[in-house]
Amino acid sequence: MTPEKLAFENKKLEKRLCREVGRAIVDYNMIEEGDRVMVCLSGGKDSYGLLDILMKLQKRAPVNFELIAVNLDQKQPGFPDHILPEYLSRLGIKYHIETQDTYSIVKEKIEPGKTMCSLCSRLRRGILYRVARELGCTKIALGHHRDDMLQTLFLNMFFGGKLKGMPAKLVSDNGEFMVIRPLAYVPEKDLIRWAEARQFPIIPCTLCGSQENLQRKQVGNLLRDWDKQFPGRLENMLHALQHVVPSHLMDRSLYPFQTLKTTGAPVEDGDLAFDEEPLEAPPRVADEDADEGNAPVPRTVIPIAATT
Repeated sequence: MTPEKLAFENKKLEKRLCREVGRAIVDYNMIEEGDRVMVCLSGGKDSYGLLDILMKLQKRAPVNFELIAVNLDQKQPGFPDHILPEYLSRLGIKYHIETQDTYSIVKEKIEPGKTMCSLCSRLRRGILYRVARELGCTKIALGHHRDDMLQTLFLNMFFGGKLKGMPAKLVSDNGEFMVIRPLAYVPEKDLIRWAEARQFPIIPCTLCGSQENLQRKQVGNLLRDWDKQFPGRLENMLHALQHVVPSHLMDRSLYPFQTLKTTGAPVEDGDLAFDEEPLEAPPRVADEDADEGNAPVPRTVIPIAATT
């Protein structure tokens, strides 16, 4: 690929990322006037991408909000603790590095070969809540993307016996903060390409990086295979998470199955589920730089993601 073609493709990717992040922010009212947003930066491609896109949107958003990047240095052996401060200083963004030796705690508590993610996540979450409070932040932004959210749905179905996903916005466990996931609509493959284009200084996680047989990795491989074999399937799955029909599931707490009565009149949520419905692809956002002859369905671009 020529340098000119590569630059053109990267510009298209940037526009798409800004548009999808902006769309998620507006759809779920993630960021409001005067917010102080703590962007959790791990050193991985996803959190780098999140901070990068939020900084771009901040310059042209219709509301004023502040960003502060926060990294938790968990004292992993060999962790290059100079990389993030140098990178963030070059960006000119406010940042805070919190140093807590959670690595030793996790290695002490978890038996060799067992999954470390659960304990590590709980420890990290508690520390980040405290830091958010000390920094006066109103929102906590995490770098989970579309594929993470779908993986969580399948993990809970396959191994947890629950129809439960990862929401784009929720109140923190302690009820104090609003946690947001602005990358909710962004495919992981786009973040991989963006990390390469931007040459982020990626820092691997040595706590869990060697645990190749984790259930999440298995589900992730399944989704990636589907995405290759059946383009559009993952978009349909995300669309399904936003269009739930409780009357056609089996949760008695969401729908009054036990007290359901016949009325003698047609009802919208009757047995139409047994009819074959035409399957339609979810609406796609227009790509402003689409090649001729492949123009997508037009859609209004939201203000926060407008490009100049």
